[in-house]
Parts: sequence; C-alpha cells; structure tokens
Amino acid sequence: MAASVPSSTGDIKPGEAGRILIVVHQAHSTPGRVGLKLTALGYELDIRRPCIGHGLPKNLDEYAGAVMFGGPQSANDCEPYLAGEMDLIGCALKEEAPFLGICLGAQMLVRQLGGKVAPHREGRAEIGYYPIQPTGAGTQLMDAWPGHVYQWHREGFDVPAGAEMLARSDGDFEVQAIRAGQSAFGIQFHPEVTRLMIHRWTTKAAHRLELPGAQPREAHIAGRFLYDDAVDCWLEAFLDLWLKTDRRSEALAAE
Repeated sequence: MAASVPSSTGDIKPGEAGRILIVVHQAHSTPGRVGLKLTALGYELDIRRPCIGHGLPKNLDEYAGAVMFGGPQSANDCEPYLAGEMDLIGCALKEEAPFLGICLGAQMLVRQLGGKVAPHREGRAEIGYYPIQPTGAGTQLMDAWPGHVYQWHREGFDVPAGAEMLARSDGDFEVQAIRAGQSAFGIQFHPEVTRLMIHRWTTKAAHRLELPGAQPREAHIAGRFLYDDAVDCWLEAFLDLWLKTDRRSEALAAE
C-alpha cells in the first residue's frame, strides 16, 4: 500500500517550506514514508549518513527540524559519529528546534537526557506489529493514536527526567513514545516503513525473526494490511503537529 500524500499541499514547491535534516544509520537507508510526507509538505530533505563519514551541521539554524532514524547500532555504542549525533540532539534541545527520534534516534534522545537504554532482561525483542495505547498526556496531545505499530528493536528505554510518556505498551517494552520540552519527541516504533521496506527488512534480516518475542514474516505482511491505514493517518497528523512546535522565533522575540 503506497503512502498517502497530504491533501493540503496544494501547489507547494519542493523546498518552499524549508529544509529538514535527516540522519540515517546505514549506507542505503532511506527516510521512507516520513520522507515522502515531508517532501509532499514542501520540505527539502538534507540526508546525512554519519556512519559512512557524512558530517553534521553544528546547529539547526538553517533547518525547520531534524529527524533521526533507527539502525543496527546501539545508543550505548561509543562510535565517534554517534557522539556527534548526540551533540546534535543536545543542540536541538537547547534551541527548542523540532527534533524527532525514531527507534535508535529515540534511544539516543533518552541517553542525551540522562535516561537509560538497555536490552530486555530476558533477551526478548519486538519485531513485527504490536499494540500500544496513549497515556493521558498522549491523548491530550493528539486525539487518535494507532492501536498497533511496526516495531524492530531489542533495546528499550525509560522516561528520563524532564520528559513525559505519550504512549505505552503492556508488552515487553513499556515506553513507546516520549516528549521532552515542547519540540523533541522520541518514538520506539517505525511509522516510516513502506511495504517495500518491510519486505526488505524481513528478507535481509530474516535471522532476527528467530529472536524471542519476534513475529514470523507472514505476520508482518498481514499486519500491514490490518493496521497501516491507522498508522498512516496518525503520522500525517503527528508530523503537522510536530512541525508547529518550533519555539525559536518566540525565543528570539523575547530577547
């Protein structure tokens, strides 16, 4: 099923709305449906791959926001390029620029905030579609959340000081979405996945499907047909809300 295009884009030209910094963690990774929706909204995507030597900007002055995606690394790894990504998150928090961390990106946000990222104590994983539910804070932020979301992770995180939990699970990894301040969000799940991405992940990383708690490949395919429309609608509404959290103009006006 193709990702839907926001109906309110009109005649917006690519780049007219500004630039979004995209950070991915493998040489051939893409921003998937998140990238498609941001492009449809008129944003230019500046895609950086620090894992293969791409540099990162020192600040987000020239960007409308930044999205940091998942990857095979751990937020606890000591690679120099990951330290640079942590610095970028710290800059986004300080500037109150819109920041969205997805899976590994969310875990790095938690680390930057002083929280804990760790594997499940019994070695379990969430790989496939799993139920979540919004907290009171999540419902206050948005009316509708998807009932099931796509996951691909073996590590989870807590709610660091200064953050609030927006979505949770009764399963192996409780914390599913957080907000820090007004502009920084972290989500454990993967709303960016397209049909082709699910096929690619479940083929190239089929060995991961043998982990305790992981779902078989056929459940991933079936889950997309069952749950993806709700995820797509949520993502469109969420990105619109997220892009409106930029507090930098208010900060400049107050100076």
